[in-house]
Amino acid sequence: MSRATLVIMAAGLGSRFGAGIKQLEPVGPGGEIIMDYSIYDALEAGFDKVVFVIRRDLEKDFREVIGRRIEKITEVAYAYQEVEDIPSEFREKFPDRTKPWGTGQAVLCCRNVVDSPFLVINADDYYGKEAYREAYSYLTSMPKTGKIQICMVGFVLKNTLSENGGVTRGICRVDDSGMLTQIVETHNIEKSGENAVVREGEKVTYLDIDSPVSMNMWGLPADFFNILEEGFRRFLKDTPRDDLKAEYLLPTLIGQLLHEQKISVKVLKSREQWFGVTYKEDKDAVVSALKRLTEEESYPSVLYTMDR
Repeated sequence: MSRATLVIMAAGLGSRFGAGIKQLEPVGPGGEIIMDYSIYDALEAGFDKVVFVIRRDLEKDFREVIGRRIEKITEVAYAYQEVEDIPSEFREKFPDRTKPWGTGQAVLCCRNVVDSPFLVINADDYYGKEAYREAYSYLTSMPKTGKIQICMVGFVLKNTLSENGGVTRGICRVDDSGMLTQIVETHNIEKSGENAVVREGEKVTYLDIDSPVSMNMWGLPADFFNILEEGFRRFLKDTPRDDLKAEYLLPTLIGQLLHEQKISVKVLKSREQWFGVTYKEDKDAVVSALKRLTEEESYPSVLYTMDR
């Protein structure tokens, strides 16, 4: 079986574990958190290694909450996203920076622990079984062409909205051959009846409810780290020293590379319902959805032994 790694971006969990950290809220019938389902689905699809991207000061707590039980069933590695993990020539430029540098840096942190094609996901999103099967199939049979080949699992916009407030989604344009031609990061998309809208003051923009969107689920070859590193240096060089909130974002980099025709991005379609705890009020819907999936026998009643 071909190797492929699951990379889970979890560095934004917060300064403390426990009540109130949305990614660590038990949502499954056996006390599982959303990451448990992501890992279960990925291993079932064929992935054979999990890399957690975390903050180093949270490692002890993270291992207790989820790491130790996952280490019992598959190969696990940790990567640490820290604000000072930047090329040495730029460290003096940003002495007051306290916030890590975004999803591009989060993935780059994995360069020493990932040596196979890999799939990047968010810690707090449920993507569904189909997404992992599609991604594994593509990553283990990527075509050989003159360009770097990557994939994105695309979801239907109407399947990714929250009943409780606005969300940010990458609205995608896809050509007839299933290749990504454009991605536009769109903020504060709200569900309004059967519609998806963006409100700016009194202006209301209606979006195509069936648009393909990115949910930060990217499939990348191992040599993509070279591109990430080069892009990060360019980003740090171009960022003003007093901009303490600038972020090196993976979708933005991919959009730039796409515009420069340096990569090809295959959009893999998932028809599944995304869900996550974007808002505190979303939890009940997630609990109900996982209860239904368990009753339908999509999942066993207890995914893993939950002893910590």
